[in-house]
Amino acid sequence: MSDISSNDNGKTAGIVSYFTIIGWLIAYFALYKDNKTALAAYQLRQTLLYHIVSTVIYYAAGALLGAIFLSWSISLYSILIWVINVGLIVIWVIGLIGAINGEQKPIPLIGEKAQSVFSGI
Repeated sequence: MSDISSNDNGKTAGIVSYFTIIGWLIAYFALYKDNKTALAAYQLRQTLLYHIVSTVIYYAAGALLGAIFLSWSISLYSILIWVINVGLIVIWVIGLIGAINGEQKPIPLIGEKAQSVFSGI
């Protein structure tokens, strides 16, 4: 494990953090804690806010749209949920590509905010 963390400058931690909150925890505790790098910290801050926001949106959109469209067409509800999910996936892919390329490039909509909200990471 020390070979990975000493040679990648935090890139592995950044990539792993994109794969669910469990991946984030693994990246933080197993890859980042003993080898703190600017790239890993940047990606960890982004992905933490992404995981929080996407979870909130997933449940809130489901509940809110479910309540609004309860008497409406199920197909309209399904389309809106699908659009939200596709948007979250696109943001995730953009961030993952940045992590794979070793870039400190903010993900759309929340990347800059994550850097200030979780500046302690």
